Amino acid sequence: VTRDCYMLMTYEVAMEKLEHLARELESGSVAIDDMAEKLRSAESLIKFCKEKLQNVEEKINKIVESAG
Repeated sequence: VTRDCYMLMTYEVAMEKLEHLARELESGSVAIDDMAEKLRSAESLIKFCKEKLQNVEEKINKIVESAG
């Protein structure tokens, strides 16, 4: 998944993809050759989700500060 794809992705879609990857990895059905790539994808999705949450938190804090 490219960085441009992430820019168009919602948090919910990213979480669904991450949950799917986690289920695959936990099931033990992932070939060793594919495991590193799936882990990299999971790492990227986690980073994306964290950034989305941080951005939303900052926006909420600004709204609360301006209302208070």
